[in-house]
Order: sequence, then C-alpha cells, then structure tokens
Amino acid sequence: MRQGPGHRRRRPDRILEATVAPTREDPAYPAHLRLLAETLPAAPGIYVFEGAPGDLPLYIGKSVNLRSRVLAHLRNGDEAAMLRQARSIGHERTTGEIGALLLEARRIKERQPLYNQRLRRSRQLCSLRIRDGRPQVVYARDLDFGRDPDLYGLFGSRHAALERLRALAGEQRLCLGALGLETVIGGRGCFRAALGLCAGLCRNEESPHEHAERLLAGLRPLHLACWPYAQAIGIVERDGAAQQIHVVRNWCYLGSVASLAKARRLDTVAAGFDADSYKILCGPILAGRHEIVGLNPAA
Repeated sequence: MRQGPGHRRRRPDRILEATVAPTREDPAYPAHLRLLAETLPAAPGIYVFEGAPGDLPLYIGKSVNLRSRVLAHLRNGDEAAMLRQARSIGHERTTGEIGALLLEARRIKERQPLYNQRLRRSRQLCSLRIRDGRPQVVYARDLDFGRDPDLYGLFGSRHAALERLRALAGEQRLCLGALGLETVIGGRGCFRAALGLCAGLCRNEESPHEHAERLLAGLRPLHLACWPYAQAIGIVERDGAAQQIHVVRNWCYLGSVASLAKARRLDTVAAGFDADSYKILCGPILAGRHEIVGLNPAA
C-alpha cells in the first residue's frame, strides 16, 4: 500500500507516525500539525494525537477519511488546548468503517487517551432482568450476556441501571414499590400514587398483569440480542485489493486479520462479552449488511 511523504514503516503492529519538527509559530494549533495531517491517507482507519514522548496519547478517533477528519480537528477552536499539546499524529489503516470503529474502541481501552471521554475504563457492566415480575440488576461477571435471552440495557454501574428504571417508571406510570425502588407500607400506596404519577398497583387500582405489560413495553427497546451463531464469525471488509476479516465471538471483537486461516487461529483467543463490540456490531450483524463467514474448521 502506498504511503504519503513523511511516513516510515515500523513493525506491522505499531502505529505509523509522521514525523515533522514543530515550527516556532504559535497559532491556535502548532503549524506542524497541518503538515502531518496532509500526509495522512484519505482512507478508513484510526488516528492518534500524541503528546510528549512517554506520555499517554491525547486523543484517539476514527474516520472513513483520515486526512479529512484530522484537518477538521485543526479547524475546531474548541480543541485548541489539546492541539497545542500535540507533537505528532499517528494512524492505523483499516479496510472499512466497522474495522475503524472496532480498532478505535480497542485502542482507547488499551492506551487510555487523556481527552477521550468514553470507553476509557473497564467498568462493572450490568443489565436489568425480570424475575417474578420485578426487575433486578445483574452483572456480566455472573452471567453470559451474549447468551441470556432476558436482559435489558447495558449499564456501567448499578446506579445507572436504577436511574434508567426510575425514568421508565415515570414514562409508564409504574409503581416504585412494585419495582423495588420504594418501600410501600400496607395498602397506603406509594408516594407517587398520591400525585397521580403511578397507575395504582400499590392501591389495587390496576392488576399485576397490567403493570407487568407496561413494564415490559418500556423495557422492550432496551432488549439485548443474543449472539445468533453457534461459533465465531468473520465480518469481511474490503478496500480495493486489501481485505480484513474482523473476528467476533459472543459479541466480543477478537481482532482483524487478512486471511481465513489466520482468522480461525484467532478464534482460539479467550474473551467474554464486550459492551462496546456489541453496540458496534449488533446492528450490522442482525441486519445482514456485510459479508459473514463461519470460522469452524469445516467452514
């Protein structure tokens, strides 16, 4: 693959960096950044704004057109503080948008860039599950989120899950007592019932079945899709003659390789459910918008 001026190749698993010395000028961003940006390919991949050697990266992003996206950063005055710290701009090519999204998520979690606000830390992933008509918070450490058919929502904490449940109670006029979010004494009803914000299950003004139906109706948009395959798969993306196979198992991204043989070897990597991979891949996989290959030895 042809590279622009200023590039030098390192090991394949390393980010390629353009190296141009900073100038003495001090505009909204150092002038050398534009020279670096103009060497980037107009192709898919991820880019990395690097600070001083040895420091954490400043920002990692993705685009289907690396050069255009990085130049857009340089026109954004809100990012001047970050840009003044940048010393180099690295990049890694992919063959398409899915590969860029997956690689961006992986590199952000691996390298912990200072200015990325999402995907920066591994969180205690949890979800909501209905048992005996009452929602409960369950954790990915205890369940296989890729296989359990009765999970709703992906949350970074118990607090976030319960806050979403409270919001749902407001939308559907649900009883906080029945949801386990408030203690109801005797037949007095919950506090929100007195304000007309609860349909009155706690005061026997509606049936448990009616309440359960509204609860499930509110949760339905949050329902997690089970992994639809008995094995790992490869999602194929091409850019001209170049090909990448993104290996995924149980909604977890295992890596990208160029050949089916390498993809089958990558399937041996141990990994659990990953929320970021799920959010990136669920729509494309279930909609069948991309070429998919099975990775069992007989495929």
